Amino acid sequence: MNGAVGSKLPLFPATWLGLNVFLFVHAFLSYEKADKYFYTREILGSALAWARASARCLNFNSTLILLPVCRNLLSFLRGTCSFCRHALRKQLDHNLAFHKLVAYMICLHTAIHIIAHLFNFEHYSRSRWATDGSLASILSTLSQQERDEDSWINPIQSPNMTVEYVTFTSITGVTGVIITIALVLMVTSAMEFIRRSYFEVFWYTHHIFIVYFIGLGIHGIGGIVRGQTEESLNESHPHRCAEFFEQWDDHDSHCKHPRFEGLPAESWKWILAPGILYIFERILRFYRSKQKVVITKVVMHPSKVLELQMSKRGFIMEVGQYIFVNCPSISYLEWHPFTLTSAPEEDFFSIHIRAVGDWTENLIRAFEQQHSPIPRIEVDGPFGTVSEDVFQYEVAVLVGAGIGVTPFASILKSIWYKFRHADHNLKTQTIYFFWICRETGAFAWFSDLLASLEHEMEELGKVDFLNYRLFLTGWDTNIAGHAALNFDKATDILTGLKQKTSFGRPMWDNEFSTIANAHPKSMVGVFLCGPQTLAKSLSKCCHQYSSLDPRKVQFYFNKEDF
Repeated sequence: MNGAVGSKLPLFPATWLGLNVFLFVHAFLSYEKADKYFYTREILGSALAWARASARCLNFNSTLILLPVCRNLLSFLRGTCSFCRHALRKQLDHNLAFHKLVAYMICLHTAIHIIAHLFNFEHYSRSRWATDGSLASILSTLSQQERDEDSWINPIQSPNMTVEYVTFTSITGVTGVIITIALVLMVTSAMEFIRRSYFEVFWYTHHIFIVYFIGLGIHGIGGIVRGQTEESLNESHPHRCAEFFEQWDDHDSHCKHPRFEGLPAESWKWILAPGILYIFERILRFYRSKQKVVITKVVMHPSKVLELQMSKRGFIMEVGQYIFVNCPSISYLEWHPFTLTSAPEEDFFSIHIRAVGDWTENLIRAFEQQHSPIPRIEVDGPFGTVSEDVFQYEVAVLVGAGIGVTPFASILKSIWYKFRHADHNLKTQTIYFFWICRETGAFAWFSDLLASLEHEMEELGKVDFLNYRLFLTGWDTNIAGHAALNFDKATDILTGLKQKTSFGRPMWDNEFSTIANAHPKSMVGVFLCGPQTLAKSLSKCCHQYSSLDPRKVQFYFNKEDF
């Protein structure tokens, strides 16, 4: 097993599916064998076990769905696990992947639960209409025979009742419909296309989870599915009395009519603890977001990139972390994540915002207005990410695509400060930095930092410490021809840096082969902030170029996820 497996857990989805299958089978068998539900199974058959087993798994996954998005909890665990094994710490970096995986399981078990109950209602209806004198038909008329509301087992208590009537007049039915609608809206609005193009739709719709959890908590109160009471089991056990159901009305019979009770509501027990934890998380985030933020500097860079430098009392950050930003004048409820581009050594914190949607365009427009007051900004965070571990590797490979360079701005700035202050605790020996952009203007705001690092490394005699490559993917023949004519100049014609800009995309096999040969016995951390297609290519290279010998070069892939 090579070094890159710690980055992406290909076996984890299968493991989680296996755990769900185990829980499902265990619950299924328990309901299939339990004497308490003997008479219920006579009416419903195995559909009862399908419905109840899926409900058990649904509760289990609903317990865990909120934990991966408790960002303060994850940041706390990341801090307390600073001395934990590398593989253990890396599990925290997959919080969103785990959140999605649990959501898929909730959808799966919801579908099974709904289908099973459709069969259940069909069985209820048939047994209520049956006139063949079977055990199922006798059980379905118990409430009328006994004139006791507690003795019924079939919710369709008269021939005039319909499935639709029971569904929309019972707590269980109404909450089930509401839960299903809420889940469909959340899942569809969380699709990649909608998240990228219509973030506001995703943001607002995803908060329907409150309706989902409230509905789930009270869903089982109606008690439509019923089982035999303990007292009735002791008095008239089904193994002893089921075959004599025709004699239940006889006064001298040792078997009496069975009595039933609704299953106790269980869902609220599953979601109570994580619900309380999430409420505390939101309270903490709300309190922190209301602390005053002072905007100390506003810079408008080329390619519609806005830089905000801010200060806030008690704000402490690490490299690669991110914050959530809200602008009340644009939207009171929308919070958007942005990677911090400042270094921990600086007396301010900064972010770079590119116009990629309505919210960011409105924000940039608000700051561009010359004679208007500066908009008020609220900040929540910072929160930890995988990039915090960059200095744990001897060799670090940083790959940024477009505005995805922002976490590495923080890292490179911090390195600049560490060298200026002669930090001897710096474990990293070499950094390879790749920046891929579509247009030349995107290089402008970051080139000053790279120029400073170039100068600093030369003065300290550490020219080989930082190896960076800039790639331009959106170019035409005029740009390429102009660069070719000026190739002999000491600095690049596009960026002003000593390193020449390359046209096209990196040849990752060549790059990884070169790094592996240059560092044959090193741990190499590969960090990406960019699209999923690039992540697949880098992850594949990490596996391919990691040595089977654990004492030799190992590549560990890490991707930024918000």
